[in-house]
Order: sequence, then structure tokens, then C-alpha cells
Amino acid sequence: MNNPTDGAAPAAKSRLHRLLPHPILTAALTVIWLLLANSVSAGQFLLGLLFGWAIPRFTLRFWPERVQARRPLVLLRFIGVVLYDILVANLAVAWLILRGPQRLRPGFVELPLDLTSDLAISLLANTISLTPGTVSARLSPDRRTLLIHALDLTDSAALIAAIKSRYEAPLKQVFESC
Repeated sequence: MNNPTDGAAPAAKSRLHRLLPHPILTAALTVIWLLLANSVSAGQFLLGLLFGWAIPRFTLRFWPERVQARRPLVLLRFIGVVLYDILVANLAVAWLILRGPQRLRPGFVELPLDLTSDLAISLLANTISLTPGTVSARLSPDRRTLLIHALDLTDSAALIAAIKSRYEAPLKQVFESC
């Protein structure tokens, strides 16, 4: 027997999606605003919430696909790993600079990608560029290889293995169906 309210649920969900298209992004932007403002006052929280709501709401038509984090706990762990790696890489780059530029071994390495989603590839490339000592240089036209420049490249296989296990694998779990 059909429930007369079955059609109401998708309509309500559609209205909610138009009102709050990216709830996780809204929360993240609110937190970022509070960090930038260096205050957790009620006014700053409300302003951060307003920005967190308005930015995704008014840029909705520019998003090619609906972002869906399939495993939010893996995403939180990924963020922790990235923050830790940024801290460690900052110290490593500072040490490299103190040792002198003559000891640097800069180089390029091609990272074969298992990711297919534009969002996941973009997050991977940006994560690599955010980590001091590495920069994403070019994505191949077929989106299967990412060229990375490393400030001090001692072992390209180890760099590829680290990026694939620490960054690419969690992004694949979160943003792509495995």
C-alpha cells in the first residue's frame, strides 16, 4: 500500500538541500572564520555561520557534483594526518634551509593516480602543495598522473608510497565508492 506522504520526503529533502547545500562545508567555514577572527564570541560565531551558509548557498550552481563524504571519521583522521605532516614538513624544510642549499636534491616525480573524482584529485593536489617541501606541478590531460616537485627528493618510490597511503587512499575512501 502506498503511503500518501512518500512524495513529501524527497520534496522536503530538496528544499533542505537548497537551503543548506553543504552542511559539512558550512561547519568548516564557520570554524575557519572563528579561527581567523581569533574569537568565539556570539557575534563572531553568528557571522561565521552566516558566511558558512552564504558561500555554499550562493556558489551551489558552480559545483559540478554534490559532495558526499562517505566516511566522515576517515576524513577527520585524514585532516589530522595532514596537519601533523604539515608540522613535521615545516621542521624538515627549516632544517634543510639551515644546512644550506648545496645539500638539497630537488626533483620531480610522477604519481600515478587511483582517484577519479575531480574533487578528490583537487584535494590531493592541494594537500601535496600545502605540505612544505612538495608542490603539485601538473595534472596529466587524462587525469591519471600528477607531477610533483619535491625540494629534497632522496627516494621517489618512498615519496609515492607515502602520498598514496597517507593522502590518496583516505580520499578514495571518503569521496569515491570503492
